[in-house]
Amino acid sequence: MSNLGKFFLYFLLLAVCSCSSFVPLERSEFQRSDSALVAYLNNEGIEVTDRNSIDFLNGGVEKFPRLFEDVRNAKHHIHLEYFNFRNDSLNEILISLLAEKAKEGVEVRALFDAFGNASNNKPLKKRHLEEIRSNGIEIVKFDPMSFPWIDYAFARDHRKIVVIDGKIGYTGGINVADYYVDGLEGIGKWRDMHARVEGESVAKLQDIFLAMWNGATGQTVSGECYYSPLSENVKDVDIAVVDRWPGKNPKQMRRIYANAINLAKDSVQIINPYFVPTPIIRKALKKAVADGVKVEIMISAKSDIPFTPDASYHVGNKLAKLGADVYLYNGGFNHSKVMSVDGSFCTVGSTNLNSRSLFYDYEENLFIFDKEATARLNECYNADKRESYKLTREVWKKRSWFKKLSGWFANILTPFI
Repeated sequence: MSNLGKFFLYFLLLAVCSCSSFVPLERSEFQRSDSALVAYLNNEGIEVTDRNSIDFLNGGVEKFPRLFEDVRNAKHHIHLEYFNFRNDSLNEILISLLAEKAKEGVEVRALFDAFGNASNNKPLKKRHLEEIRSNGIEIVKFDPMSFPWIDYAFARDHRKIVVIDGKIGYTGGINVADYYVDGLEGIGKWRDMHARVEGESVAKLQDIFLAMWNGATGQTVSGECYYSPLSENVKDVDIAVVDRWPGKNPKQMRRIYANAINLAKDSVQIINPYFVPTPIIRKALKKAVADGVKVEIMISAKSDIPFTPDASYHVGNKLAKLGADVYLYNGGFNHSKVMSVDGSFCTVGSTNLNSRSLFYDYEENLFIFDKEATARLNECYNADKRESYKLTREVWKKRSWFKKLSGWFANILTPFI
């Protein structure tokens, strides 16, 4: 079979899988949504650890100074796994810091996705990688691409993970690029959310990194030296690290998202940049609205990818007609991937609510069961809402017929985008 034939066969199989059977959980007046989801995760073999501390980092302005400081203080190792390291001024600062630590004897390993690198407008090229390696930094492409390029469109590593000394972990939606701080011409500021964690969840992030690193390099990096005893200062925040590995647990992330919504009793708040949810998530949202749950969804009025916003508008308008509150972020591009439920638990990670993330790619999210942490995330949501306007019938009517048609057509392609 030709590569083109394989390509379309893959799409067909994914479309069939998107309709596969799924028995959803149901909201109950007798059990809290957070307790019910924890029970579900435990039943699925996903551990919810209870000794963690977490700080939300609201954008690149908050993330990178904190990350750089932790890098400067590293003693044993620094592990980085990103969709891409954009070859710009911010990346130069990071690489310079990593080179200094490597000279001190700190082990530095960096993994980036070959497709993610090729898809940004300032990729790391062979000469850049050679220079980075000459400074004692191990840096590796995940799944290098070659002709025919289309064979490499799927199962990309979209995670954003950093682990320092087995004690500190970072994860969320922010890659290494200066536009997370400076914004982009024509779009404006680039909004995103990240998390810094300490405690038991760091070991889970380390497990993910080492599995990917060893698989990509053929090395066998392992041992107690890559894990750290818990600090006495670690708090009692419950966190589950949910990892989507295409060949191992392909349905896990979308089912957890759907069930988190299915269990909501009072409220669901979502920010997602490429909002074209798969059928089970769309069904969960519709049912939540019908059951009287206050559903708020924030999508961006602008985007870095043409065509996708039209699909998001289309889906958002459908949900707004049913009673959801849909907001259009107008303060730049909101790339955050967050959700909170009932003010009692929330999630932050790399996962977009589209088929690309939920059917194809390697993804990772923290599910955080803590009211205080969820309240902090909701404060950020409410601040973004002040820079948004509501998708009303009047706003929808002002869209051109071409944009409406584009959104309708894009919606048909939901299983593939």
